[in-house]
Amino acid sequence: MAYTSKVSGPGKAKRFMLTENKQGKHVDVTIDGKPFTSYIYPDDVKKPVLYPILTAKGNPITRGWPINPRPGERVDHPHHVGMWFNYGDVNGHDFWNNSNDVGNHPGPFGTIRHLSVDKMTNGDQMAELEVSSEWQKPDGTAMVREKTSYVFSGEGDNRIIDRTTTLTALKEDVLFKDNKEGVIAIRLARELEHPSNKPEVFTDASGKATAVPEMNNKGVTGHYTSSEGIEGDNVWGTRGKWVNLTGKLGEEPVSVIIMDNPQNIGYPTYWHARGYGLFAANPLGQKAMSDGKEELNFKLPAGKSVTFKHRVVVHSGSNLTTDEVNTEFQKFAQKQ
Repeated sequence: MAYTSKVSGPGKAKRFMLTENKQGKHVDVTIDGKPFTSYIYPDDVKKPVLYPILTAKGNPITRGWPINPRPGERVDHPHHVGMWFNYGDVNGHDFWNNSNDVGNHPGPFGTIRHLSVDKMTNGDQMAELEVSSEWQKPDGTAMVREKTSYVFSGEGDNRIIDRTTTLTALKEDVLFKDNKEGVIAIRLARELEHPSNKPEVFTDASGKATAVPEMNNKGVTGHYTSSEGIEGDNVWGTRGKWVNLTGKLGEEPVSVIIMDNPQNIGYPTYWHARGYGLFAANPLGQKAMSDGKEELNFKLPAGKSVTFKHRVVVHSGSNLTTDEVNTEFQKFAQKQ
């Protein structure tokens, strides 16, 4: 299942272009005619995601497996696809672990169904995509309506995704029970993982899963640094305004930053960031993240809404410093 981007339509193309393919169930995003990412909603992924996400030089920061496997990738967690937003316990339903291969997870599983593309705006400064989805029970009953805006922007070697998601409880109150699985996440390319010596299962050149008793860490260069100065695997279970993942994709130095917003519930968020390539921010799983010191069971009454704002920066050509990330964060935090 491959997703490619192309510019179409009459007249001079804008720098930031959105192209919808209803039959293929994706909207492609290009910058200066080059692919950046696609909003995809295939039935077998169980939620809409951005996949792949590319740097300014065209290298993917996202894992290819299970959609387009690349040699040497891990084959764990089939529900980790591209960049997504969901949660592990919504009125007892697991939206996080749902996939075509749920493994030992007990469920019941919820599915986020894409409903519509509501707005597409192209431009020379940015492009904006607005979409609607439903968070559904196994029988198709909708618990939550989701309205999400993606704003794609950036200059030079910077690529920026601003995601604003509003969740509205429908006919019943909705409880987001404290759970470590959430909320906004990216599954990273192998090169951006932390080096590890633990035996795992990886793909070979044909995409076949193969057990690897001894890790090959060649080219594996990822390193987390939080706004609070915490580094590496120690970032997991700590609070921070942002986390900067630095590394190299081949010869290309990159920084991938996820930013929380002061207007969000639970700010500054806890980080569900793992060395094996899961890069996630979870403001709702406070008991799990704080080892029981805090707890947040967030209830959304029927008819009420809550909004989450996040920014993802993909910077190519160098690793951003803490001061540089703080400057970018202040721009995001002050944006209305």
